[in-house]
Amino acid sequence: MRTTCVRQADWVIAWDAAAKRHAYLQNADVAFAGNALAFVGRNYAGPAEETIDGRGLMVMPGLVDVHSHPMWEAAYRGIREEHGLPEMYMSGLFERAQAYWPDDEGKLACGEAAYCELLLSGVTTLADLSRVMPGWVELAAKSGLRMVLAPGFASARWVVRRSHLVEYEWNEDAGRRGMDDALKLVDSLATHPSGRLSGMISPAQIDTCTEDLLRDSIAAARERSLPFTIHCAQGVNEFYEIVRRHGVTPVQWAHGLGLSGPGTILGHALFVDAHSWLHWWSRKDVGILADTTTSVAHCPTPFARYGQTLESFGTYRRAGVNLGIGTDTVPQNMLEEMRWAIVLGRIAAEDIRSLELADVFHAATVGGATALLRDDIGRLTPGAKADFVLVDLKNSWMMPARDPLRSLVFHAADRAVRDVYVDGRQVVANGRVLTLDHAGALARLTEAQRRMEALVPQRDGRHRSSAEITPPSLPMSS
Repeated sequence: MRTTCVRQADWVIAWDAAAKRHAYLQNADVAFAGNALAFVGRNYAGPAEETIDGRGLMVMPGLVDVHSHPMWEAAYRGIREEHGLPEMYMSGLFERAQAYWPDDEGKLACGEAAYCELLLSGVTTLADLSRVMPGWVELAAKSGLRMVLAPGFASARWVVRRSHLVEYEWNEDAGRRGMDDALKLVDSLATHPSGRLSGMISPAQIDTCTEDLLRDSIAAARERSLPFTIHCAQGVNEFYEIVRRHGVTPVQWAHGLGLSGPGTILGHALFVDAHSWLHWWSRKDVGILADTTTSVAHCPTPFARYGQTLESFGTYRRAGVNLGIGTDTVPQNMLEEMRWAIVLGRIAAEDIRSLELADVFHAATVGGATALLRDDIGRLTPGAKADFVLVDLKNSWMMPARDPLRSLVFHAADRAVRDVYVDGRQVVANGRVLTLDHAGALARLTEAQRRMEALVPQRDGRHRSSAEITPPSLPMSS
């Protein structure tokens, strides 16, 4: 088996198994054979058919993105950033989901462009919450990413006919068919020849699925020993809709159905009962998440656009909740998402000491791995998968690299990501994706967005054009 050694790296972010945390090593070596790490430390003395000069580099574990929608979110670039409805607590999600939807060709272009962005920001493992469609599995395998495919399904869809009201159009048979299709796809991934693809059970939202569908979904996940994810406590509207239906919060409703537990990831879990926007009477939700070892996928960017945030990252962490980081929308940039998580966490807590960069880096690596029921990713230690990133310390945004992780997250972000390896294979070299056509995908995506916008009047509940729903940021001069 061929062995490669990154020798004399200026900095290595190594996993300290005894302390269960990452730690810096200076002037250290990282060796891998096949798809697994063989050595992390100083003075590697074993064989190496290939040597990478580590001087001027930091070696860090690949990032684990536990929540993303790459097959459509990039199509909303220029559309969703400032699109919101104050009548719906500022969120434009429900209206946009009805009016804007790319075609299948557009989704594949969108996915390819997003996969490139993710790789360029150091992501090596991605939870892709998309839908069953032709070409998805093939594109995921081609990307070189370690992928957890989570095909979504639901018993209802949102309908917005008036700007202040979300209605639900129910079709339970469609939900069942969607679940059947999702399980067929997920089951097929266990024998995928790449060895990098696996599945996750993903009913779409806590408010769009029937009780029976949710119970059967979690049973299917546990029967297969697969992770389970669902959007839960992601909006004020959803919070009060679940209270109206069941008399308890979304987190409490999910827990009562048996959805909580190890391997369960709640997408966002932002609007728990203690959130200041809700003025709710109970204070149980965060404790339920911690006590049941339920994970939270924290995706700060989409909510920050509406003036919303988790209250707070540090509060959840100190309570014992396992947190992972997701990119969710656009940009699909994990390093930028980490920066937002730190800044917004401190703002929400009104305390710079509420969390540290180490906390968020843990969430973006080991926290994500834990959420996905993995102990062989998100860390640099012998036996773990050879998923790692080489960061250019000579990049101007990194210098001086007194504390290179701080320089990376607070300053350089993806501009300093030089090379990325997944499963021992190089997929990014000198800031260029080797497995996909980034420029071609963006060109196809641009055309797909035009096609999508042309259909908006047919899909919008009030038959408006895209320009009426989301006008340009500046007026058009004649």
